[in-house]
This record gives sequence, structure tokens and C-alpha cells, in this order.
Amino acid sequence: MAKGRATVGVDGVALPVLPPRRDARVWARLIRVMFYTPGFLALLLIKVGEPTSFGITVELLMLASAAAIVGGLFIATEADRRDADDASRTGVWSGALVLELLAVVPFLCAIPSLFHEIATSALLHSKLPDQVNVSPLASSELLPAMAIVPFMVYQLAGFGTLHFVVSKPLNWAINIAILILIVTSYVAYRQGMYFGERILTGLLILAMGVTVVFGIFKLKQMQMDYTRRYPPDDDK
Repeated sequence: MAKGRATVGVDGVALPVLPPRRDARVWARLIRVMFYTPGFLALLLIKVGEPTSFGITVELLMLASAAAIVGGLFIATEADRRDADDASRTGVWSGALVLELLAVVPFLCAIPSLFHEIATSALLHSKLPDQVNVSPLASSELLPAMAIVPFMVYQLAGFGTLHFVVSKPLNWAINIAILILIVTSYVAYRQGMYFGERILTGLLILAMGVTVVFGIFKLKQMQMDYTRRYPPDDDK
């Protein structure tokens, strides 16, 4: 909770615990990274052309790129002036939720298989006659896959926006489910079970979409409750 924020409304009842005020400029910079990086990687994979192995990875990267733009739309609506409404007061929080669950999660899901294909692809590593034969890196995808560890810390240690929307047990359940679905979808990929990989990845993205929609409306409802029971100074 931000310093100085009221905890009790004018009716004497505890106010909703809203996320702290966040700098929209920081999220705007992240949007640029999340738009260009996954989008560029997806276009590169399409150009290379190995659809069997790269199929779902391309879709995940494009989802991360597109979700970043949608998150930017929410963040751009942020306002805290006299004429701001309850929706605009939650613009940054809603945009952060979109980025965290529909941009970062698909990107993290795509990274292990992406790096494995880059390291082992015969098409990408076509050899010249005089080129030294070097065996592919063993388990090279495990290093970039470790990025999910600080993401779990970010979510479970109270930094994530979801932490303010759902209860602590549900927050843990959602994030453990994210980890399980990412790991199992990658296992399916390594075993060549591309249909199973698509089902698991689809479940992950569907769950993230439902969570984001619920979270956005929950944030707006919490802000409405907060504003109604503790009006801003310029509205008193």
C-alpha cells in the first residue's frame, strides 16, 4: 500500500487494498521491448520456415507482441485529474495485468522451445564444406528457461498486480498452474507431441485471458468502492 493512502472510508469500514501508484513511463518502455522483440523473433522464424517445430512458438511470440499493444491502450487511459473516472484511474494497473499475463507469460512459454530449435536446427546450422563439426549445446534451453524463476518471485512476493486482485492462496494456485503448464507443454514439445503441446499451451493462454478479464473488472470495482467511500480531495 502506498504511503499516506487512506485505509478506512468515511463510513468507518476498511477500504479495498489497491495496488500502489506506478510510473506509466516505465511500463511504456516495457511495451516497446515486448512489442519489437517477440514480433521480430516471430518474423525471423517464419522467414526461416520450420513450421512443425516452430508453429506454436511463433503464435506465442505474436501473442506477446500483440498483447503489449493492448496493454499500452489501457495504460494510455490512465488519469488522476479532477475529471478522471474509476476506469481511467485503473489504466496502469489494468495494462500491467495484460502485460504480466498475456505478454510475459506467453513469451516465457515460448523461450525454451525457441532456444532449443535455434541451437539444434539443421536448417539454421547448415555447414560449409570446410566448417568444423561442433555438436549442439546440450540442454542449452535450460539457461533461458531460468527466466521463469524471477517471474515467479515477482508474482508470489507481492510485486505482481494479480496479488492485489485475488486472495493469496488463489494467487499461488494460479502461478503454480502457470509453471506446471509451461513445463508440461515444453515436455510435450521435446517428445514431439505437438498436439498435446498445443492443448496445454491453449489451456495456459485461455486461463490467462480469463484471469486478465476478471482482474480488469475487479480493479475497476475496487476503485469504484474506494472512490465512493473515500472521495478524492478535489471531489469533496
